[in-house]
Amino acid sequence: MRKTQWFNFRSFFQKPSLTSSTKPRPFKAYSFVPFSPLAMLDPTILTIGGIVLGIAIIERILERWGVIDLVDQFAKVMRFILPVSFYSTLIYFFATFMF
Repeated sequence: MRKTQWFNFRSFFQKPSLTSSTKPRPFKAYSFVPFSPLAMLDPTILTIGGIVLGIAIIERILERWGVIDLVDQFAKVMRFILPVSFYSTLIYFFATFMF
């Protein structure tokens, strides 16, 4: 039968450790996915941007033709669509792009 050894809790934890529990291992880290501006050429992002740009161009054409009532309706809709589409596209980009 082995003898039980008693430790004082405070003296046990105040004692400095003689050996490190983790040994540092040298390693080289490489990034396989560099940030590229070509990542913005995602078809979903381009489609959303094209739709918003098309609506803005249609609004300008209608303004030139003098259809002010319809332009006002487009402006009210675009006041909501532009920020929503921008932030949703930004969230989609960061959610799908792997850094």
